[in-house]
Amino acid sequence: MREAYTDQLDSILDDLVIMTHQVKRAVSRATVALLSGDAAVAEEVISGDADIDSAREKIEEKSFELLALQQPVAGDLRQLVAGLRMVAELERMGDLSVHIAKVARLRTPNIAVPESMEPMFRQMASVAQQMVSKVAVVIAERDVDEAAELERADEEMDKLRRKSFAKILDEDWEYGVEPAIDIALLGRYYERIADHAVSLGRRVVFLVTGEHPVSED
Repeated sequence: MREAYTDQLDSILDDLVIMTHQVKRAVSRATVALLSGDAAVAEEVISGDADIDSAREKIEEKSFELLALQQPVAGDLRQLVAGLRMVAELERMGDLSVHIAKVARLRTPNIAVPESMEPMFRQMASVAQQMVSKVAVVIAERDVDEAAELERADEEMDKLRRKSFAKILDEDWEYGVEPAIDIALLGRYYERIADHAVSLGRRVVFLVTGEHPVSED
């Protein structure tokens, strides 16, 4: 009986890892739509968000069932509570990918990101995707050291966001108000994806150690 209960707990973490891979694909495909102006890819991301929402519902149902039927305590309760919070973070990352895709769709057949800004946004997207991939490892292996690496990657994302702001505020900005607004929003979306990745890492640290990590901000 106890073995079946443990398997159910572990299956929730497995589901979280699968959901993380769904989010990584959403971020990747949203970036493709953004930098190519491909409306079909943008629609794929937007419609695919329903799968991420369904994954959240599945994990929540499993968690609430275990809470109700097993009345877990100590480490098991901590795992369930952390899992419920992590699934909300992952769903929000999927929502942010949809926001990126909607900007891409809004500007088609044009491309929302000016050509001179494209390398910067490729880099931001790369950092975001790497962080989501690391989150999957952190959750699957409960790796506290890898969780700390997410903090350092987030610093790189913050630098890129500040750099993007400097570009649109520069007196040499030649693209007008609308692209400047798009760049400000898009930078925020990628930055928030990174922030959620950091938060997920911290939740795993709490799950493993029972202690809330201190922010390095």
